[in-house]
Amino acid sequence: MPVPVPRQRNSSVTENSAPVPTRSPADGDPHGTGDPGPADTGSAVAAVEAPDALDASDCGAVPGAVSGAEPTQLTLLVIEDDPTGTFSVPELTESGGGTATRVRIRTARNLTEAERLLTDDVHCVLLDLALSGGGTGGGGAAAADGLGPLRHVLRIAPRHAVLALTTSGDGERAAAAVRLGAQDHLFRDELDGRLLSRTVRYAVERKRADTAQMKLAESRLRAQENARLERGLLPTPLLEGSELRFASRYRPGRSRALLGGDFYDTVRTPDGTVHAMIGDVCGHGPDEAALGVELRIAWRALTFAGLCGDELLSTLQRVLEHERESDEIFATLCAIDIAPDGRRAGICLAGHPSPLVIRGGRAAQLLPPEDGGPALGLLPRARWPRHQITLGGAWSLLLYTDGLIEGRTGPGERTRLGQEGLQSMITRQLAAGHEGEDLLETAVEEARALNGGELTDDLAVLLLSRG
Repeated sequence: MPVPVPRQRNSSVTENSAPVPTRSPADGDPHGTGDPGPADTGSAVAAVEAPDALDASDCGAVPGAVSGAEPTQLTLLVIEDDPTGTFSVPELTESGGGTATRVRIRTARNLTEAERLLTDDVHCVLLDLALSGGGTGGGGAAAADGLGPLRHVLRIAPRHAVLALTTSGDGERAAAAVRLGAQDHLFRDELDGRLLSRTVRYAVERKRADTAQMKLAESRLRAQENARLERGLLPTPLLEGSELRFASRYRPGRSRALLGGDFYDTVRTPDGTVHAMIGDVCGHGPDEAALGVELRIAWRALTFAGLCGDELLSTLQRVLEHERESDEIFATLCAIDIAPDGRRAGICLAGHPSPLVIRGGRAAQLLPPEDGGPALGLLPRARWPRHQITLGGAWSLLLYTDGLIEGRTGPGERTRLGQEGLQSMITRQLAAGHEGEDLLETAVEEARALNGGELTDDLAVLLLSRG
């Protein structure tokens, strides 16, 4: 025989349906009336046999997650317009060795009252599909299919598990409720305590899994969108009409990122001059990556506008000062302009490592011997001298950021690779026959191997070759 759970009373359904006394004055009912008081208005508690324990670690973001250390408690909000204000929890006749689960039941007679009782400690909502649709704001098709109240509940409880309650003769509408977004449905005339407990628990888990799957799908879409954005922000060299060969390697320090604080670019202006630059914004987070893109785009625009050397770097510093988040942000940069005949070049260094030049198969050399200027953003009125260098007929220029040379010289070693170490490494690889893309790939992999693992800073390497 089903045991009614009054709207304003606490009772218990156990394996043998033993009665549980109503609250005493010491429990918060000063008049001994059985009223649980304002804090528990519209609530009741029942204990039913639960074959499966609900673990807090499995609850994810579902409201009302509970701990499995003690007998768990599920809160069920029942929405039905029964004028008696009761919801019957059927007697549990099947015994078992499972853990008793306390089911706290709140009842609401309409959607307005349900919205008031729908707090974060509610695990699941059980909606009677026979509920009047008044107050849902639905009409038309919503009123025709009788699912207007369910639509309203799904709208106000997007993070809660929802069950539809109906009769066995209304199976078509029950299935429609699940298609609309309910986690499951129950037939009133087939309901028993074990089925109710299991269905509520499974609905909570299904909602948790659905929420996790949705977040995973959103994360994948966001990652794909970010990848397309970052890939679009990487430079496309503009060297049409030039005899120079171009190769590059780029690795951001951030995991699962395509873009870091390092930046580079190469363009050929209408007079035949090839301009190349490589730079590094301090840090390697998303803000530094964005600033690096801004500086690269500004450099390309200023180069096509005819600026070069100190004038170009001074303008870039003003861009940096206006775009950076704090005065502590700076950027290093190496800029080279190669004459149309390919035999001479000008170079400006702003706190950046010197490039390597390889001539006629000889050992790699560091250029230039003269000092450059400070990094962009450090001194307000700094100047960056432009030095002339002779390249000759056949040569290669290797520009790089400090991510390539800050790795260790061996696992457990304290010494960093440095510019001299890179110079020796490149000379050795040239002697082994490496060149172009292969030379860059080999250099990056050897630096990584010497470091004993991944290089932690952003890394960019650019190689221009002639002859």
